[in-house]
Amino acid sequence: MRVCFSLVSRCFLINIRVYNSVTELFISFAQSEPKTPAQIQIRLAGDKRKHYEGRVEVNYNGEWGTVCDDDFDISAAHVVCRELGYLGAVAWYPSAKYGKGEGHIWLDNVHCTGREASLADCLSNGFGVSDCRHTEDVGVVCTQKRIPGFHFISTSSNDVETLDVRVEDVRIRATFSQRKRIPITEGFVEVKDAGKWRQICDEWWSPMNSRIVCGMHGFPGEKGFNTRSYRLLSARRKKNYWGFSVNCTGNEAHLSTCRMGKHRLMGNSTCARGMPVVVSCVPGRLFAPSQSLGFRKAYRPEQPLVRLRGGGNLGEGRVEVLKGGVWGTVCDDNWDLRAATVVCRELGFGTAKEALTGARLGQGMGPVHMNEVECSGFEKSLTECYFNRDALGCSHEEDAAVRCNVPAMSFVSPLQLRLSGGRNPYEGRVEVLVERNGSMVWGTVCSENWGMIEAMVVCRQLGLGFASHAFQETWYWPGDVSADSVVMSGVRCSGTEMSLAQCLHHGKHLSCPKGGGRFAAGVSCSDGAPDLVLNAELVEHTTYLEDRPMYMLQCAHEENCLASSAAMADTSSYRRLLRFSSQIHNNGRADFRPKAGQHAWIWHECHRRHYHSMEVFTHYDLLSLNGTRVAEGHKASFCLEDTECDEGIPKRYACANFGQQGITVGCWDTYRHDIDCQWIDVTDVKPGDYIFQVVINPNYEVAESDYTNNIMRCQCRYDGYRIWTYNCHTGGSRSSDVNEFPGIMTNQLQRR
Repeated sequence: MRVCFSLVSRCFLINIRVYNSVTELFISFAQSEPKTPAQIQIRLAGDKRKHYEGRVEVNYNGEWGTVCDDDFDISAAHVVCRELGYLGAVAWYPSAKYGKGEGHIWLDNVHCTGREASLADCLSNGFGVSDCRHTEDVGVVCTQKRIPGFHFISTSSNDVETLDVRVEDVRIRATFSQRKRIPITEGFVEVKDAGKWRQICDEWWSPMNSRIVCGMHGFPGEKGFNTRSYRLLSARRKKNYWGFSVNCTGNEAHLSTCRMGKHRLMGNSTCARGMPVVVSCVPGRLFAPSQSLGFRKAYRPEQPLVRLRGGGNLGEGRVEVLKGGVWGTVCDDNWDLRAATVVCRELGFGTAKEALTGARLGQGMGPVHMNEVECSGFEKSLTECYFNRDALGCSHEEDAAVRCNVPAMSFVSPLQLRLSGGRNPYEGRVEVLVERNGSMVWGTVCSENWGMIEAMVVCRQLGLGFASHAFQETWYWPGDVSADSVVMSGVRCSGTEMSLAQCLHHGKHLSCPKGGGRFAAGVSCSDGAPDLVLNAELVEHTTYLEDRPMYMLQCAHEENCLASSAAMADTSSYRRLLRFSSQIHNNGRADFRPKAGQHAWIWHECHRRHYHSMEVFTHYDLLSLNGTRVAEGHKASFCLEDTECDEGIPKRYACANFGQQGITVGCWDTYRHDIDCQWIDVTDVKPGDYIFQVVINPNYEVAESDYTNNIMRCQCRYDGYRIWTYNCHTGGSRSSDVNEFPGIMTNQLQRR
């Protein structure tokens, strides 16, 4: 207990503690007059996955120690995070969540109001006065956003020899001849200190430092450059050196975790024998200048061993690895920034911004290939890191993911594309900046044929995640009147583009019969999206043939669930049906909801069971080995509901009584084999070998985080009496899917 009261300009701090029925009383007297707070440094350390979280460590009198979790609260966490340069704290954790520290436990029973400038200003037992053990070390999670003046390097989290350094930013300043290149990969390294950009002396600079600077700017590695030209250039420039050196080991995720030290001399004489630091970075394959197309067709690209899935923005996603020809996920046990950085560099990005756990970017499918991954940071591939091959106990709820640093590209600039008139920054009319008659003007995009794929590209380009809706009318979003004119039409995207300008469009010769204004294209973006995946194993195990009399299929016939030859069939004849069950899981991060609202749902008189919320939800096809359709069936309309859910997840959607429809994250909708239209009419099919195909959400009416797994195929053999289905798997689950599922990697499923 702590009691503080004023008595003749004195303050008494009374600490009462009870240990095994023994009470100890400590009374400390402190002057009420303000005293100079202790000089400390703070850093976040331990077993962390993000650079803005970790065990709170304090440097006092030249020694690092920890903080006890007794009386620690969110106000104290806010003070810690602001002292490190973040806007505030998100959470704090007791009981050594980030591992046990070493050395002194400097602070105990910390009480902060949240307004203190430093943790040293908060009330506590005093430095070094503690009854705690390192099992009680406290940790914090800060916001990702920094206070202006604290970008990249926070000296209080490093081994710097001074406490007064404040660095605002780090940049690569290109020479005049390099500035037109996109992205900028080479130039002088400059740090922003006290509002001024300063150079760094290269006398203490190492290739490992360059490696980290390149990684921070989205590049996987560094390379050599023409030193002589930069030396001549620097000789003509005014020097303004930063007074500190940087010493990186090369496996850091960003410069803020490198060691820093003072130079021997300050000012411009700091670098008498050197020149300003220059770095030259190697861009990843997505950002490298395009090569000649001469021999591209002659060489097949190498099959990657690692990929990202389920991310809304460039350079982020669930980590998946290829093993034995089958794609699988990585368990998040011990997943950290080093392993995440290896993944990012392997894929042609820079260092990792975050190592995400708990299936934060959606659950994968198939096996879990890696567990307890440990990387040094210098591996060329995640598959070279040490890991536990036994992933027992790891489920897809523990799938690891990453967010990587990516280069600053010109098309990402909000000056090229913007959303206008929306209620929030995530929605609005799409407006682009183009050149007209020698000047740059804003204008709208023609909404003709505008769909979800195009909206996805817009949201990705703006860094707003996934598209939740694509609008062809935006009269309710009054944008800038001067931008009403249509400046882009005929837009058609494959879904893999990084900017809207990369999609097919009409160019300068516009064609938009509807005109712009209220009929301009619009989007609504969101952080998460659903991801529907069909249970291929269940399809394979439930497939069978049934001969059903025509008089029992009249309702299905009215809903076009039979082959065209059924129109001429006698009511006493039979139709041969390929029947199966389908179980569709939502493994994404948002509920799957139908495109149309309840007012547009259709009551089918034929079945008189429920309203149909989607006119086309799935396609069922039987294909020849060369891909020609020989028989088809489809759910002409669909009722979406939660049939079953994972443990602990409540059902939210039910079709009965005109209820809300959808599929909750972690739930699945099952259509049993004995339900009408859950079949393919194979009456006219000849015996032979075929491909059985199911496509979910074939027209992309609803946004998903991954369309590649919306298709399932099985090998199928029919002898005229019996049918066998085998080798069923979803798209993107195997290494051969690039060839076996043509066009699926670019979201080009067939639209009907």
